[in-house]
Amino acid sequence: MTAQIIDGKAIAATVLNSVQARINARLKTNKRAPSLAVILVGADPASAIYVRNKRLACEKVGILSIAYDLPASTTEAELLNLIKQLNQDENIDGILVQSPLPPQIKDEHIIEHISPNKDVDGFHPYNIGRLAVRQPTLRSCTPFGVIKMLNASNIPLMGLDAVVIGVSNHVGRPMALELLLAGCTVTSCHRHTKNLAKIIMQADLVIAAAGKPGLIQGDWIKPGAIVIDIGINRLADGSIAGDVDFNTAKQRAGYITPVPGGVGPMTVATLMENTLLAQELQETRLTNLTSN
Repeated sequence: MTAQIIDGKAIAATVLNSVQARINARLKTNKRAPSLAVILVGADPASAIYVRNKRLACEKVGILSIAYDLPASTTEAELLNLIKQLNQDENIDGILVQSPLPPQIKDEHIIEHISPNKDVDGFHPYNIGRLAVRQPTLRSCTPFGVIKMLNASNIPLMGLDAVVIGVSNHVGRPMALELLLAGCTVTSCHRHTKNLAKIIMQADLVIAAAGKPGLIQGDWIKPGAIVIDIGINRLADGSIAGDVDFNTAKQRAGYITPVPGGVGPMTVATLMENTLLAQELQETRLTNLTSN
């Protein structure tokens, strides 16, 4: 058996084209384009690449990207003050703060101070909570991007035994919630999990989000299973690898995502869609407010 490769780039391009068409339709009715404030603190090379890709995606679909490139010496108070200003700016629809942040700034403090209505990353506790109670609005980009990718590949999720390896607040935990919402039976695995290989061998759907290259051995994959590799790890030789031993796993899986070219493009495409959605939701709230 050789797995069918899920082409995240192609699916993401379809999402971006849809967002672009919706924005063009707005412009034809004299509505403004969505706007996204992108904040980069410091000069981490990987973060700079991620931010550049997000800004290029904004340019492609017609979202106004407003750059805030801050020095690594920026204090938490200074960043929170900027976020406060952006929260109050009616012309800013989404706020994105690229992680990791310098050590003097606590990620969770920053996330909590972004307005949930402008939290296009989907990281705010309010938005994670809405997902948990099955009333999602702005959803975490990577997990929701995975769901959109599986749906676009016509892979039915209802009733699957799914395993998520990794329980981070940004990916692993909301990924488990997304799968529950899709009707899967979900097992979340972490560093204290016993018999990881045995658990994975029984799974219909394996989602790796641990950030450890080659953690998931290919011969652990159940024949015909779906394998989604969210891990992006830079090796000593400069190459990029996922959490799954791709070459072996693709001989057993039914479907598998490559790294790179799988989940990554979906994350960016979902961010663009979230930015447009944030604008649309805000317009609906304002309309309801004025009508009452």
